[in-house]
Amino acid sequence: MPLPIINSIASWVLKQRIHQIELFLKYPNEVQDELLMNLLRASENTVVGKHYDFFSIKSYATFKERIPISTYEDLEPFIEQTRQGDQNIFWSTPIKWFAKSSGTTNAKSKFIPVSSEALEDCHYKGSKDLLCLYLNNNENSELFIGKSLRLGGSSQIYENNNTFFGDLSAILIENMPIWAEFSSTPSNRVSLMSEWETKIMAIIQESRNENVTSFAGVPSWMLVLLNKVLEETGKGNLLEIWPNLEVYFHGGVSFEPYREQYKKILPNNDFKYYEIYNASEGFFAIQDLNNSKDLLLMLDYGIFYEFIPMDVYSTPDEKAIRLSDVVLDKNYAIMITTNAGLWRYLVGDTVRFTSLSPYRIRVTGRTKHHINVFGEELMVENTDQAISKTCAITNTQVVDYTVAPIFMEGKEKGAHEWIIEFKENPKNPTEFQKILDETLQSLNSDYEAKRYNNMTLNPLVLNMARPNLFYDWLKDQDKLGGQHKIPRLSNQRDYLEQLKNLETQMNR
Repeated sequence: MPLPIINSIASWVLKQRIHQIELFLKYPNEVQDELLMNLLRASENTVVGKHYDFFSIKSYATFKERIPISTYEDLEPFIEQTRQGDQNIFWSTPIKWFAKSSGTTNAKSKFIPVSSEALEDCHYKGSKDLLCLYLNNNENSELFIGKSLRLGGSSQIYENNNTFFGDLSAILIENMPIWAEFSSTPSNRVSLMSEWETKIMAIIQESRNENVTSFAGVPSWMLVLLNKVLEETGKGNLLEIWPNLEVYFHGGVSFEPYREQYKKILPNNDFKYYEIYNASEGFFAIQDLNNSKDLLLMLDYGIFYEFIPMDVYSTPDEKAIRLSDVVLDKNYAIMITTNAGLWRYLVGDTVRFTSLSPYRIRVTGRTKHHINVFGEELMVENTDQAISKTCAITNTQVVDYTVAPIFMEGKEKGAHEWIIEFKENPKNPTEFQKILDETLQSLNSDYEAKRYNNMTLNPLVLNMARPNLFYDWLKDQDKLGGQHKIPRLSNQRDYLEQLKNLETQMNR
């Protein structure tokens, strides 16, 4: 069958989903209420369902009152029981897949349950909806005349007691229909390779001569791959290698610190960037408009949403609210109940709503990744935007960064200490430091108040990292590739001190 016909058929099939999306856009809260009741009814006879008497829960008020808020540590005994072969513990259908995730704050591995419902009705549905929304907004797309260059995790699938675990991306590839591999590059064999640096070279060898029309992967690691492609081919930009490129589907970390670097290697003003918000626990939101930074919260993926305002998070006044009660421009910790048996589970991410009709969000950071030592309430969204704006003003490019507090000692005031790895160090570091500090103040009024006349906080301290410091730190932590990411902000100095120590060791 000719490629243009395949492209037309695939586009038509995907766009049939638009009518279902319109339903939850029109009746968002009703769709969520019905979904919650369906999850409860499906799990009435599980161990957890009987313990909390799901059968008698007929309203959100009772659900909220009876079932406690949970973290991974709370659910771990049930998850481990299932990994050992027991079933019907927290979800009614057998669960044999677990997405292994170490996160960014804890070396201990988490094993997130992935049910067959979560695979089909959440993760795969989200991937198809991403294409559906993109095609709906770009009628002349020729996405399917070529292949998608995907960059997934660097983990094989491992078996234990007839259950299987690995990176979520590896689980998705393992369960994908055979036809899906034909529209992607590299092959499943290369995609699932464990050793990151060997994998990168294998991807380049398999993909450089393909007709690649899109990219999919985490911005930080995809940038490493694409720069290596340019180095290996000797080309000036990616369009010289793949002239039919039209879109990059990205998620996992904020795109802001990397945006200008991508524009340099993809010099086409018509090239599209589409963001997604997904995790091992579920597929949550998709950019539904061209040239937007807002993500449409997807409400019919078997996930019931609740939110905890960050100003009361982890305090005696902590309380959760449902979707219908959120307000604009307020930071919330996101909490989910899912079709894989996660009940009132704290994901660890923070979001704010930019629209209530429809419900659109931006991811602002992590509940554990912010700095509030001095009452400044600095979020990752603030620092990412400040980096992006400062780079634009100073014509610099940042590879990675992390920030930690300098604690008050005696009469010494506090401050924020930054380690930034630049593509090329700024010609005037003092100017960069001053503009970054001023930009942060313009973006965060609490930080501005603490910086006023150096009353509480001194100007930020800037350390310029050597080339590849962050890459070497991740390699040292055995966290190259996949979903692994640099912890941007921390209330403690652990990460920053590890990086400084590594810098010192390499300079000896």
